[in-house]
Amino acid sequence: MSKRTITRRELLAGGMTLGAASLLAACVGTTPGGGGGGGASTGAITLQNSIQDADPKAALEALVKAFPDGEVTLNSVATEQFRAQLTNYLRSGDSPEVLSWYAGSVARSYAEEGLLLDVSSLWQGDGPCAGYSDALRALSSDASGKQIFVPTSYYWWGVFYKKSAFEKWGVEAPTSWDEFHALCENLSGQGIVPLTNGLSSTPWMASGWFDYLNLRVNGAQYHRELLAGEHAFNDPEVVAVMEEYKRLIPYFDKNAASYTAQDAATPVAQDKSAMYLSGTFVTTYFPEDQRDDIDFFSVPVINDSVPTAEEAPTDGFFASANSDNHEGALDLLAYLASTTSQQQFIEQSKSANLPTSPDVDTSSFSPLVQKGIELLNTTEEITQFFNRDSSDALQATADTALTKFLADPGSMKKTLDEWQKAAEGVFAS
Repeated sequence: MSKRTITRRELLAGGMTLGAASLLAACVGTTPGGGGGGGASTGAITLQNSIQDADPKAALEALVKAFPDGEVTLNSVATEQFRAQLTNYLRSGDSPEVLSWYAGSVARSYAEEGLLLDVSSLWQGDGPCAGYSDALRALSSDASGKQIFVPTSYYWWGVFYKKSAFEKWGVEAPTSWDEFHALCENLSGQGIVPLTNGLSSTPWMASGWFDYLNLRVNGAQYHRELLAGEHAFNDPEVVAVMEEYKRLIPYFDKNAASYTAQDAATPVAQDKSAMYLSGTFVTTYFPEDQRDDIDFFSVPVINDSVPTAEEAPTDGFFASANSDNHEGALDLLAYLASTTSQQQFIEQSKSANLPTSPDVDTSSFSPLVQKGIELLNTTEEITQFFNRDSSDALQATADTALTKFLADPGSMKKTLDEWQKAAEGVFAS
């Protein structure tokens, strides 16, 4: 019986997205309901979303119930079902007013079909998103420069480890690529598996290392261009990335191909493996009494001439162009972006969310989250994740190529040629 692949959409269901901090020049705080359509909404408002985890779901329900400008019907759909039906939702003649999803190429692809409402008014004047940075504005804009998305959260990726384990093994987090390899050698010599990963039903986890190595070797601009089809996956630049990836293979847990993303955290929790490159959703995979012991470092610089970059997948909301209540959609989007709403959601969802509003009090956030804020405040570039910077279809080609490469690194040239051919098919479709 074949094993079903769990997509990033499904795994990240619920409140494990982490909100944008001041790096993205966060959204100007507004009074709930302000900065939208200009006055009380009329007509029905439907919010379609994929949050399933109990605490975040309850937090969103409470938030929606308190919306002051009209009654909102909240439909919570399982993430994989939501993803499969999203195009149908947007094309329907009776489309939901507001839908939760992802920024970047995903939103732009729907905007190209004319399916998303122009929400530029929220980004102008005293609108709730008028203070966002140019980078975040671009991430939320269509090809013509109109804003079609309201980002409300993001989370970062990093190399996670247990502080107590590093102390026990007498090692420290590396600050250079050479130190990282030396750390892996040291741990191997102690009988500790340096790196874990989970590739069985979550093969997209292999793209985490590919993304970061490409960011460190070739830079964020090249990475975006590659995922947009402007370069080939068998180009010399990508070969250089894969050579660095090949150097890491001896350090990976030999069982990575049989672990899911969640399973892969277990050997780290048990001090059998040392490090895990992942999004911050990984913290929920550890026993609750270990979560204060978790720390992380950024993948070290490889090419000093390349600007620093971090993966920070960005989530939020867009509005359907085919809905019956555009004014209500704008009012609800403004409300969801407000400082008050973000503070309430963070407190009630019990997750490590980072708010977009600079007016949300972050002083009580955990040291791990404070460190994440600092990381994203100091990096020069922000990218999303392989499929968010490209498409789910291109992600499938990466899953096939990277898992094949990891199982048989000697096949690299053939694998890259096959990857490029598959990618050409995606871009031609």
